[in-house]
Amino acid sequence: MERADWTGEFPGSVVVTDAGGTILYMNGRAAETFASEGGPALVGRDVREVHPPAARVKVDRLFETKRLNAYTIEKNGTRKLIYQSPWFSGGEFAGFVELSLPIPADMPHFVRGTKAGGTS
Repeated sequence: MERADWTGEFPGSVVVTDAGGTILYMNGRAAETFASEGGPALVGRDVREVHPPAARVKVDRLFETKRLNAYTIEKNGTRKLIYQSPWFSGGEFAGFVELSLPIPADMPHFVRGTKAGGTS
């Protein structure tokens, strides 16, 4: 079975960096999002270059701690979940994957617990 590039038409932005911060991959949505910074030409460049100075400090901290960073934002009336997760290869830190996912303003939130015999 041939592997499909699921990120090509994925409605969220996907950006992958290596351990030093070099952008390895951007899907089409990410290229559109960062068009004013160079879009697909950003592949091969340092991810810090697309962040203002204050945010670069946060990006540096991410690469130092190698920990998940997740939050929501609202920009131009669209709410998004930003999920920046480290990825690993052979047990070694290999970089970050950033997902930027549009979320509806009225998205439901469910609190689920466990029940005897399974989860719900």
